[in-house]
Amino acid sequence: MLTLCPLRRQVLSTAFFALTLSLTLPTTASAKDAERIVSIGGTITEMIYALGEGDRVVAVDTTSLYPQEATAKPNIGYVRQISAEGVLSQTPDLIIAESGAGPVDAVNILKASGLPFVSIPSPPETAAIPDKIRAVGEAIGRRDKAEALAKSVEESLKAIEDKVAASQGAKKKVLFALSLANGRVMAAGSQSSADAMIRLAGAENAVSTINGYTPLTDEAVIAAAPDVVLVMSGGAQHLTAEQAFALPALAATPAGRNKAFLTMDGLYLLGLGPRAADAARDLNAMLYPEGQ
Repeated sequence: MLTLCPLRRQVLSTAFFALTLSLTLPTTASAKDAERIVSIGGTITEMIYALGEGDRVVAVDTTSLYPQEATAKPNIGYVRQISAEGVLSQTPDLIIAESGAGPVDAVNILKASGLPFVSIPSPPETAAIPDKIRAVGEAIGRRDKAEALAKSVEESLKAIEDKVAASQGAKKKVLFALSLANGRVMAAGSQSSADAMIRLAGAENAVSTINGYTPLTDEAVIAAAPDVVLVMSGGAQHLTAEQAFALPALAATPAGRNKAFLTMDGLYLLGLGPRAADAARDLNAMLYPEGQ
C-alpha cells in the first residue's frame, strides 16, 4: 500500500479541493450575495453557522442538527434522499451541498434549474477540514471569515495531534459499530470518518484492514479483539450496550468482557467539521480516563 507523507497528503488534499470547486462554483457573483441558502449536509450547515451566516439559511436537511437553531428551519429531507421539489419550493438563490448528496436525479434537476449549486468535497480525513471550511466560505462570499476559522481549526487539530503524539502507553483498539443487521456488526474500516476520528483521538481502529463500512463475520469480530466498542448516540440506528454484547462474538472480545462501551453524538463525532478537535479531545478523555 502506498503511504503518503503528511506534506504530500496536504498538497493532494488542497489540489483536490481546488479542482472540485473550480468545476462546481458558480461563475456569477449571485451566490456570494445569496440571502436564501438551502444547506444540504449537517457539516455544511454547521460551518455556515460557525461563520456567522446562519440567518441566510432558509432550509436544511435532516442531518443538520447543530446548532439547535438550525433544526427550526424548513426541512428538505435526508441528505441522500432530498426532494428537488422541496428544495425549489424554498425559492433559494444558492444551494450548497456535501458531495454525495442525492439521489442523483434530484441533484441533476437542481443543477439544471439554473440556480447556483455548489458541491463541497467531503473526504474522510481530518486534515481536509480547514479546506472544507474555506470552500464553504468561498461559496457564500465570506472568504476572510472562513480563513480565520480554518486557521483556528488547524491550530486545534494540531494541539490534539501533539497531545496524542506525546502520550505514553499502548493504544486502545476501538471498534466503531454503525448498526446491527441480521446479527452482524456494521463496522467502520479505513477511509471512513470514524476511522479518522479514532486515530485523531489517539486510538487504533480495530478493523483498519477493511475499507468503509462493512458487515463483519463473527470470526472477524473475534479476530479484531477490540478493547472498546464505540457507537453513535440517538437516532433510529442507535445501538445499546445490551444489544451489542448480546452477540456472542462481541461478548468474547476484551470490550465485551470489560463492558467497555462508549457513545457520542453522531454529527459531533463523525461530521468532520469545526468541532472535530473538540470531539477527538472528548473521545480521548473517555478512552483514557486515567491519562495516557
